[in-house]
Amino acid sequence: MKMLLSLAMAAGLMAGSVAHAAVDADAAQAQLKSNGCLKCHSLDKKKNGPSFKETAKKYKGKADAEDKLAKHLTTSPMVEVDGVKEEHKSLKTKDTAEVKNVVQWILAQ
Repeated sequence: MKMLLSLAMAAGLMAGSVAHAAVDADAAQAQLKSNGCLKCHSLDKKKNGPSFKETAKKYKGKADAEDKLAKHLTTSPMVEVDGVKEEHKSLKTKDTAEVKNVVQWILAQ
């Protein structure tokens, strides 16, 4: 009986932590729009940059996916567009929770 109660409590805690970590899609999309990301990226079509679905596919199954994508979105790395190197704009937020939400939304595509 104690084992069953322990398992039920553990399942409840895990479900609560998953719900807490849920992605706020509306906030992520608003952040992408307000930062001008949609000029070069879209959900499923290649523009000057890869689609968010392509990016999710690229990082699928990689343990360091969130860290790499967060770094890319916050450090203004050099990228190549039509054969020309240019600085990738970074997100205009220092709030790590907002960055993480955007990253998780992209990776969920």
